[in-house]
Amino acid sequence: MTAQVLPPTTLALPATRPARGRPRTRAQGTPQRGRTSSPQVADRIHRLTRGQVADRLQELGDLYAETSGGDPWAWNQARGPFLGRLTADTRRPGFSLLIAETTALTGYAYGFPTGGSGPWWAAFDGHARGGLLRRAASGRLFVVSGIVVPPRVRREYRDHVWNLARRLQRRLLADHGAALGVALVDARDGRTVETMRSWGWRYAGDDGLQAVSPGPFRILTLAPGT
Repeated sequence: MTAQVLPPTTLALPATRPARGRPRTRAQGTPQRGRTSSPQVADRIHRLTRGQVADRLQELGDLYAETSGGDPWAWNQARGPFLGRLTADTRRPGFSLLIAETTALTGYAYGFPTGGSGPWWAAFDGHARGGLLRRAASGRLFVVSGIVVPPRVRREYRDHVWNLARRLQRRLLADHGAALGVALVDARDGRTVETMRSWGWRYAGDDGLQAVSPGPFRILTLAPGT
């Protein structure tokens, strides 16, 4: 039997198109007047097992589409491809997904550990090397391949420790004892790069690692505890 080779996963945040009457299929929590971006007391974070991810896959897809916004056509167009990427990632060894909830699902983040060799690195073609690969060889590099949070989390209090995206990414790395987080972003996706950097991510090379050669991806790294 031939092992399945899964390509590098690029992280792209939901597109946040203007909302125009999009369908809503999830149960909604009680509105909270004056609520700011993800205060720590409001969102409970916990990990889902692979089985629980499968059971809640449609709900996860709904939140992704809702946070993307747009009209019903755009909502459905965003949802299907995203669920395909998420399902592929669930098959990676060590896959982990954290959700945040109040009375409803409010956000989630997921990823998987990787070493310094193997199929995940195959498409890099020399664009990642030096210090990054040495960190990966230690077996403590964690790829964050998805962060899904409401648009307000991407706009407000992005440098605060209780920002929901920061809480999710910090917990992912802590749960796996990671020495470094890594995310790949399409080099043309400046919006995602800007948001990720506002959450504490840095270009590989900014943190003392050997500079990364130009390529199809922006390689971002995250120090534990950020």
